[in-house]
Amino acid sequence: MSHLAFKDPIWLLALLALPLIAWIRGRRSVPVLLVPFAAAWHRPSLAAPSRWPVALAFLGLTALIVALARPQRVEDKREVRSEGYDIMLAIDLSTSMRAEDFELKGERINRLQAIKPVIQAFIERRPTDRIGIVLFSGRAYTMAPLTFDHDWLARQLGRVRIGMIEDGTAIGDGLGVALTRLEQAKRDSGGKRLGAFVVLLTDGANNRGALQPQQAAELAKSRGVPVYTIGAGKEGYVPVPIYDDNNRKMGYRRMLSDVDEPALREIATMTGGKFFRVADTDTIESAFKAIDRAQKIEFQAKSYLITTELFWWLAAPGLLALALAALFARPLWRRELKPVLA
Repeated sequence: MSHLAFKDPIWLLALLALPLIAWIRGRRSVPVLLVPFAAAWHRPSLAAPSRWPVALAFLGLTALIVALARPQRVEDKREVRSEGYDIMLAIDLSTSMRAEDFELKGERINRLQAIKPVIQAFIERRPTDRIGIVLFSGRAYTMAPLTFDHDWLARQLGRVRIGMIEDGTAIGDGLGVALTRLEQAKRDSGGKRLGAFVVLLTDGANNRGALQPQQAAELAKSRGVPVYTIGAGKEGYVPVPIYDDNNRKMGYRRMLSDVDEPALREIATMTGGKFFRVADTDTIESAFKAIDRAQKIEFQAKSYLITTELFWWLAAPGLLALALAALFARPLWRRELKPVLA
């Protein structure tokens, strides 16, 4: 954003004198020297006097006065000094996520359907952060590496389905892969990973994988990466749909919800994060909003001004106009030649 400013605006007051000079010149009966070459502009002549020298002189004086006021083009620049977070979302896709113990507008929905829109809203609220997604069940896979392309991330999240990965709950592996994706040499300081955290969402207890949840938590702690854990689902028995070979819902069976709350609390406490237990869509949304508030960077911008001097853009035409005024007032081709005595 740029604008025009004057360093010495007091000179602009001199512009007010020019109309007064023009008025005095119009009322005087004899030529007087008000500005350079003024006497020559009204020399008696058989031809009608030209107004060009007067016009050019006033134009030149106006340009010089404005130039002396030191006009400048001022540009306001802002430089963002803070960087956003790097966030990995580790999402459980085990078959227990099919449990329909959530409701939306009076209809039953499963746990994955409940968390998807909340995760999407969380991503949209953090446009300056790089976000990636790890999916885990019996194994852990990177669905999306860290990216600023949140529209692409939303499309990938929309394609997530339960059953994409072999069944099981490898919480330790899911967290381990997420931590691996956060390895960035330029954001490491003294062995600590700066500006990063993990959100781990699961509805079960670890029963697969090579890495135990406590081991993954120790790794996150050593790297200085907070882990926010979310245990999804109601306590007790929950309805789980049964599907036939054509993926048609045939009915429900009762399943005991087995969220390992102590393990998830321990992971959060060890790493400096926080544990959330969510049993409905409102508590899921509240959990993600709390994480959003806790890990938010207030961006600071350094402001500075760039000024460009415009003095010569006005002074040069002004001087040229005065020179032309002098030339037209006393043209060389009209000067009388003095006789030379032999």
